[in-house]
Amino acid sequence: MDDRAIPFQGTQGVGKNAAQPGVLYVVGTPIGNLSDLSWRAFNILSSCDCIACETPQVTQKLLTLLNIPKKPLFTYRDAGEIQSAQHLLQKLQNQQSVALVSDAGTPSISDPGYRLMKTCQEQGVCVVPIPGPNAAIAALSMAGLPTNAFLFLGFLPTKEGRIAKLFQANQAFRGTIVLYESPHRIQKLILTLRKFFDTNTRIAIAHELTKLNESCYYGTLEDLDESTLSLKGEYVVLIEQGD
Repeated sequence: MDDRAIPFQGTQGVGKNAAQPGVLYVVGTPIGNLSDLSWRAFNILSSCDCIACETPQVTQKLLTLLNIPKKPLFTYRDAGEIQSAQHLLQKLQNQQSVALVSDAGTPSISDPGYRLMKTCQEQGVCVVPIPGPNAAIAALSMAGLPTNAFLFLGFLPTKEGRIAKLFQANQAFRGTIVLYESPHRIQKLILTLRKFFDTNTRIAIAHELTKLNESCYYGTLEDLDESTLSLKGEYVVLIEQGD
């Protein structure tokens, strides 16, 4: 997290934007630059009764940087998500306000969350999105690839056979395919893509978006030297799938 700029102090401006009882707020948080947090997100995090998060230590660091006093943090991950959803549902039904955050970016977008949303909808609990940073949309906006239609696939499966089935199922799609990838798999991913796409396929690779060492590659699969890609930091890979 780039914490050079701390945009908020205290709880100024909460007022009518404060968290309301019995409401689940899906809060987007910075993906690298603290200044990207919205006023609305700050107000909700300041005024909610508790926060459901992937990693309490990460979320507490964010609250500390924002000068938000400590409040109850509950771990919410894929493992044990059903039980966690029921626990949070009980709090919401008891008229507590809950903010759901991921370690970075927007919850439930390749992060835990959708089961909690589904449970709340089934039980008539109000769910409110608090829009914020998202690596996929940020990368797409700068990639110079088609944006009228895009297909978000998140992290690909680890087995090549499942990857093949996924690409085959979407081979009729025309637009930009958006993927997430971890640093230790990025070089292997490029080698895999060459098996399924022409080498002249246009791609963009965004690395460490909004951070001090942000970078982006624009070009073709043929021209890309995957050995130059850093083995640190997160990646967004965008692939143009045309006629």
